[in-house]
Amino acid sequence: MYFNVVFGKEFTRAEDSPINAALNYGYAVMLSTFNREVVSNGYLTQLGIFHDNVFNSYNLSSDLMEPYRILVDRKAYQMKLEKFEHEEKMQMVNLLNQEVFISDRKEYINNAIRIYTKSVLDALSERDISLIRFYRNEL
Repeated sequence: MYFNVVFGKEFTRAEDSPINAALNYGYAVMLSTFNREVVSNGYLTQLGIFHDNVFNSYNLSSDLMEPYRILVDRKAYQMKLEKFEHEEKMQMVNLLNQEVFISDRKEYINNAIRIYTKSVLDALSERDISLIRFYRNEL
């Protein structure tokens, strides 16, 4: 239902369309950014919390990126896509350079992912969810 509300009643994630290409590409960019942060903090990407598919090598990163997926969805919606080629791909990659608020500061999404990932991993280690730092997108 979510995607139908955002992209229209006829939309399906199974179809070959510029919107799906943008969503898939944007999610891949986000996932790779989370993978980098998970590994740089010494954790395995394979061992997830809610994602636990044996065929998914990025279960933990998939868990962590959930709050950030909406940023990709919003960007794909705002782009009003009729095609998805090089220029559109660069717009999606540039999403990492947009700003959000996290830890009471304005940060690029790329940096917010680093801060958020570290905070979640710290919260898991310390068993203290108050350590988790979520972004706010109030720009």
